[in-house]
Amino acid sequence: MILDEEHADSGSITFPRGYRIGHLSQHLKFSQPTILEEACLGLPKDERDQTYRGEIILSGLGFSQADMQRAPSEFSGGFQIRINLARLLLSEPNLLLLDEPTNYLDIVSARWLEETLREWPGELIVITHDRAFMDAVTTHTMLIYRGTFRKIPGNTQKLYDAIALDEEVYEKTRLNEDKKRKELERFIDRFRAQASKASVVQSRVKALARMEVKEELVEEDSLEFSFSSKPFHGKTVIEVQDLTFGYQADVPLIRELAFHVGKSDRIGIIGKNGRGKSTLLKLLAQEMKPQVGTVNTSPSTSVAYFGQTNIDRLHPKMTIEEEITSAHPGWGRTQIRGICGTMMFSGDMALKKVEVLSGGERSRVLLGKIIATPSNLLLLDEPTNHLDLQSVEALKDALHDYAGAVILVTHNEMLLRELCTRLIVFQGEKPFLIEGGYDYFLDKYGWEDEAPFQVQKPSAMIEAKVEPKTQVVQDHQTTRVSKSAEARRRKLEKEIADGEAAIIALEGEQVAVQKELEALALESSPARIQELSLRLHEISQAIEKAFEDLAWKQKELS
Repeated sequence: MILDEEHADSGSITFPRGYRIGHLSQHLKFSQPTILEEACLGLPKDERDQTYRGEIILSGLGFSQADMQRAPSEFSGGFQIRINLARLLLSEPNLLLLDEPTNYLDIVSARWLEETLREWPGELIVITHDRAFMDAVTTHTMLIYRGTFRKIPGNTQKLYDAIALDEEVYEKTRLNEDKKRKELERFIDRFRAQASKASVVQSRVKALARMEVKEELVEEDSLEFSFSSKPFHGKTVIEVQDLTFGYQADVPLIRELAFHVGKSDRIGIIGKNGRGKSTLLKLLAQEMKPQVGTVNTSPSTSVAYFGQTNIDRLHPKMTIEEEITSAHPGWGRTQIRGICGTMMFSGDMALKKVEVLSGGERSRVLLGKIIATPSNLLLLDEPTNHLDLQSVEALKDALHDYAGAVILVTHNEMLLRELCTRLIVFQGEKPFLIEGGYDYFLDKYGWEDEAPFQVQKPSAMIEAKVEPKTQVVQDHQTTRVSKSAEARRRKLEKEIADGEAAIIALEGEQVAVQKELEALALESSPARIQELSLRLHEISQAIEKAFEDLAWKQKELS
């Protein structure tokens, strides 16, 4: 609707005159012979010769210097999306709309984009399933919830906490009002027939009619599940020795890799795209054979494999129920329907055919098939790509509770931090094993070439040397400007400190008001509840404005 591609049934969306909106298009259409020229189409016409700007953006998104002169058609769909993203960032719109921008990025490129968006000078609206990425780049969080929107200053946890408190207050108030309503009904029924009580009864009838009936909150559908685990009585579910593989014999993707997987290990596989992470999972799943070395599994090992291309293996003409049944033909319909419901395909939804499902829905079907397969080793290749934020949280909890071993390819740093205690890193000349988590890797090794690629500006753009006499005049001017800038900086720092203190005070008052509201929900104090609710709304608005003012001052200070 913001892009005027859909139209609202009512209401309006307005923008300032000349306000430019840019969005990441999934439509792939290129007109230039090289990716550098294509990306530079985002620059104003009179600045398109400044190709160094395009090189910096493309490099940050994972393209090498040699790639700059290659044609867009030579790259995969995911890299072509990155070309669109580079062109968009170079166009510098006022408002940037990004829908799942990290889906086609590896960790290094996602980290670069995160840093770039933190410094974005205009407005930004981003939809993402990556909670850590969202919290890193946004100042406010908005949730579509119970048929409406809820937006607050702060991160996702702050929003969830606010909603939980609101619902707790609502439920206590609803129960209290329901209790009062029943008391009024009993009084009316008891004294209705007594003429002496007629005026009192009539007063109670009017009071009852004025009372708003609050509906009981119904739990919203959410993905909650657990993987079926099969007992494993040994120590090692899989052993890899001297593993070497390449699609071209003289260019190995994987070379001399050796590791073992314990029965409860959580191993993350990380690295840039195209380095061989998904290939390693296929070798471990024994969908391909190594050129050198061995992949040995225990006779008791049962593997469940979620591959990036496995979603495409779902039969388009089969129903969701039929697909999940195929994973465990021995189960009855009640058990199969139970898994369908767990994957949010309840009732007749389970009879929908795969061909009409979205990418996220197909991912849930594939997860349902894995749940229906008892296993003690999960191989997961980017399982979060088509899941929403709540589903990613559910997946994290299910993996944490799973009794078997997990080997996970992901660019989601939250999953890596909270799940993985060992890592296989595709970096340098060959992949290597780290006995430690993701933060340990960042501290000890870090990502190679993570800093944006630096390109020298053309010699014509290098400023001419200043003559000594002119330089002296400029030095005096610079001194005056420096003193003025220093005073302004100190003033901004004080205003920022005062603003932060004001926000802390407002948030303290907000907590106190919320606590008093909770206490009053059990009493009969509608006037006070209304007064506090109004104050709570005023505080929320004041906090939001204070955050916005603070953001402007911090931006000016930087």
